[in-house]
Amino acid sequence: MSASDSAYGAATESAAVFDRSARTRLVVRGRAPGQMLKGVLTGTLPAAPAPAGEGVLGGRATYHAVLTPKGMMITDLWCLRPGDEEHDGFVLDVPEAGREGLLAHLGRFLPPRMAKGEDVTADTAMITVVGPEAPSLLSRLALGLRVEAAELSALEEGEWRCVGPSAVDALLVVRTREVWPEAFDVLGPVRVVSTLQRALEASGMPAAGADVWTTLRVEAGRPAFGVDMDDSTIPVEAGIHERAIDYKKGCYTGQEVIVRIRDRGHVNRTLQMVHLGDVAPPTAGTELFEGGVGPEAKPAGSVTSAVRSPLHGETVALAYVRRGVEGALAPR
Repeated sequence: MSASDSAYGAATESAAVFDRSARTRLVVRGRAPGQMLKGVLTGTLPAAPAPAGEGVLGGRATYHAVLTPKGMMITDLWCLRPGDEEHDGFVLDVPEAGREGLLAHLGRFLPPRMAKGEDVTADTAMITVVGPEAPSLLSRLALGLRVEAAELSALEEGEWRCVGPSAVDALLVVRTREVWPEAFDVLGPVRVVSTLQRALEASGMPAAGADVWTTLRVEAGRPAFGVDMDDSTIPVEAGIHERAIDYKKGCYTGQEVIVRIRDRGHVNRTLQMVHLGDVAPPTAGTELFEGGVGPEAKPAGSVTSAVRSPLHGETVALAYVRRGVEGALAPR
């Protein structure tokens, strides 16, 4: 059994830990950070945290896209509010591939007198604990048994818990569904997260790599920015609009395009999970054809991510598929 097979087994049958610190973490503070971010982010900003038990705070991070005026993605991200809006601001958890575009966008659209973004990536860390044993381990090692494992399991995506009077500089345990087994992101200062990671590994939990994460993510049907989405993608094409867009909110950059698609039109392609059978995973960009691989086959889409899936027992891919295609697809 390879190391990847062993780590996949742990993540699906017990627990495994993934180092996610390569993601960018920004803090947006100022006189009116919420008001300024409303015009940049496509979703609803998170509410202030509230007591969630004795000595426990809770809140819910919200998922967003950031768009150009033409509705194309600059990045996706999670927005978390650790405390008082003006003093503590908002924490943005951003994929590495979206970092430069987002920083440039914030530089153009956030008036410095009202709000300013600070990159705190070097001072913070993030791990994700995946597997059926993750809730009990994090209840004990990250939250001091102040939050029961069953409560963690019942959290909705984005909901978080921390111990102490403030979420600023605390160890936050956040429910995620970026992969299909039970999973929790843990964010906090580098020293605190590193201490937790060592404790998890000392308990016998293996560290897992990016290849295992990709397999679990694709099996869950979740796109990643920089892989399945880029600056030519409209959120509706990637299927993230129901999670990322608040259609009831006021103006944000790119809103006209998104509303026009909702009310009057459609997109010509959508990201779908495609089952490819017993073939080697095709590389990104591989064309998919409808009607087999013969000369009569018609181009139907292209692959963005593909993995050999233990869950499905075959190769599965995330691929952009042309509107109207319904039959089986094959790579060529």
